[in-house]
Amino acid sequence: MENPENIRGWGADADPANRPGIPMEMTPHPLPGSQSPIEPQVAEVPVVHKHGGRKQMPPVFGTAAPPKALSGVLRTVAYRYPDHWVRHWMMLLMADRVDSWEHQLRRALPFGLAAAAVLVTGGVIFKRIRR
Repeated sequence: MENPENIRGWGADADPANRPGIPMEMTPHPLPGSQSPIEPQVAEVPVVHKHGGRKQMPPVFGTAAPPKALSGVLRTVAYRYPDHWVRHWMMLLMADRVDSWEHQLRRALPFGLAAAAVLVTGGVIFKRIRR
């Protein structure tokens, strides 16, 4: 039979002084020369998408692109579900795709309007010439 000390995970309930995972379970200490304590970021826009299990925001978070249009609605619906559900992450991935489509549509809109104006004008002129 194998020595139990060679089995991975053996002794997980052993004395904390002998456990290799203990440093990960303690609060981290800042390195020398680092800025301590970390001052939390202040949001200038309301942050509506937060994980349900967290009471406070992390020290740094993104506010550069607040949710808007259909992709924002999808993100809002996604954050109603816990983050351990696949539905939450699939809806966030879909919201990213929809956001990309919205951006492409916004970029193409001026050219599309110009092309539509040319087609309408050309159609009117063609119709008058045929008379």
